[in-house]
Amino acid sequence: MSEERARRILEAAGFPPGSLAGCRPMSGGTYNTVEELRLTNGSRHMLKIPPPPTVPGMSHERELLVSEAEFYRAAVTVDVPAPRVVHVCLDASEGCHLLMTVCPGDGWGDAYSDAEQTLLRRELGRHVARLHQVTGPGFGYPSGALGPLSADWRTAFTAIYGAVLDDARRYEAWLPRPVDEVARAAKTAYDALDEVTDPRLVHFDLWQGNILVDRPEGGGAPRIGGLIDGERMFWGDPLADFVSLALLGDIRKDHGFLTGYQEAGGRAEFTDSARQRLALYRSYLYLIMLIETVPRGAGDEQVAWVRERVAPELTAALDELGQ
Repeated sequence: MSEERARRILEAAGFPPGSLAGCRPMSGGTYNTVEELRLTNGSRHMLKIPPPPTVPGMSHERELLVSEAEFYRAAVTVDVPAPRVVHVCLDASEGCHLLMTVCPGDGWGDAYSDAEQTLLRRELGRHVARLHQVTGPGFGYPSGALGPLSADWRTAFTAIYGAVLDDARRYEAWLPRPVDEVARAAKTAYDALDEVTDPRLVHFDLWQGNILVDRPEGGGAPRIGGLIDGERMFWGDPLADFVSLALLGDIRKDHGFLTGYQEAGGRAEFTDSARQRLALYRSYLYLIMLIETVPRGAGDEQVAWVRERVAPELTAALDELGQ
């Protein structure tokens, strides 16, 4: 069935009949189905298929392919390595899908020396700074999952935050603090959102698994091969990207990244307002990580890990709000 679907999609994208040599499922995704397509001309492409509408998910997870395609199209305008959109269909009656090119490299692991890690983080900083130069038509998720884009960041993000708290109530998710207490803590930092006046491109899922690293054949220094899985992107505050870039950590300690970010024109000034916003974005991501275990049907081991590792980080972020 998947090969028949892949053939139809390739032909819809303009490839000649018989172009598909084979396809294989890719692991690691938690929402969309991902397949690698091998073509008879030797090239490879990635195909993403969203789950049926009946599959439970978070409120912001509707129409994720819209956001992902938007991210890739934006990345190419500032010369950031990322997949290129080959074909996209957002019509459910025809079968929603996103066909894209493959970037070189593998997920960023531990196979690099400290010196190489520092150089990679510095290169990553330059790429992210260029992403943050891209401005959008408004604030919020381009998918429209939570409604149309807003004219100001405060309106957009308070709606985004409210939606994730509604998800917590709907799924009766375990949190280290009651939902209403989380809402009150977040509200104390909402004034800081008014300082954000330009809607910038935010990937919001740049943990190392979504950063491909390529080492040239025959040796040589590793390079960033591509930033992938842009389905969580939104137009908003660039500071929000610093959360996943230092997942369960503190971006202020990542000197290599910050050096590269500032070299490429990125602003990383941790004022009182910026620290409040960063704590707010940390709490948002960590809420997602805790709540999504319910609709994902996560196993006991995953649930235990999230509660052990993520819940304390959520509590710490909430404690910082309003200080």
